[in-house]
Amino acid sequence: MTLYGVGLGPGDADLVTVRGQRVLETADVVYSPGRLSRTVATEHVPESRIGDLDFPMTRDADELRRAWKAAASEIAPRACDGDVAFVTLGDPNVYSTFGHLRRTFDAFHPEVDLEVVPGVSAVTAFTTALGVEVAAGASLALHEAARGHAPTGPDRMILFKVTDVPATHEGLVDAGYDVTYGRRLYMEHGETVVTSDPSEVVDRDYYTLAYAEKRGLDDEPATATFAETAGEDTERARGEPDSTGDDRPESRDGESSADPAEAGPSAAERTERAVAESCGDDPVEGSVE
Repeated sequence: MTLYGVGLGPGDADLVTVRGQRVLETADVVYSPGRLSRTVATEHVPESRIGDLDFPMTRDADELRRAWKAAASEIAPRACDGDVAFVTLGDPNVYSTFGHLRRTFDAFHPEVDLEVVPGVSAVTAFTTALGVEVAAGASLALHEAARGHAPTGPDRMILFKVTDVPATHEGLVDAGYDVTYGRRLYMEHGETVVTSDPSEVVDRDYYTLAYAEKRGLDDEPATATFAETAGEDTERARGEPDSTGDDRPESRDGESSADPAEAGPSAAERTERAVAESCGDDPVEGSVE
């Protein structure tokens, strides 16, 4: 009595959520709109419970509307009698075919309950695959870049459907971006490619995305300085001279006679202040004992 829109994640069957897997295992029928989503679904349900739907490869709006009405008419009777699932790669509400089905059901089959099960989207999965961190406070825009489109403006962008890499790359580089490409990330079919060289992804592939970042950004998070100061903190902890080579005068008992107030904040104080600044808080004076 419910139609579930289930996000399968970026393509690896192991990245289906626990809730998504439970829905797939209990649904009477699992409908798939394409070969790749079908391949992931069959890792969790038998072929006998998979229902295939055919959609025309066209941009004609009237033909697409007829196809979605036909798909809804096929699914609705099963959804009225039991639970069915419609699967998509990624998340059902992010660049997904499920939106068309949901609108069609809302218009022609309002008696059917709809529920969405979120999935891991390439919007987030790309960061791990490309080794990118979108730190707290950073802005990230999401754009489609089919047919050579090269949107610009924000400092960081994730571009989907990069089907003409040379044209998109030229436009982004001219606008001052560094670009990294990911193709068929986490997918078992086809070759996974991660590269900054556009010549390696010249062939058209719908499942190509790009991460574009403005050159020369100066907005590193507070903890980025740890890589530079860790050695100095270690030397101080061991009682070794600082990196300038200047030894502090010693007192008669062999300890430094420098005034602690002149030594600056301790490592603990610097860490607390860095965390407070990253959260937008003012550090409390004397809060570290």
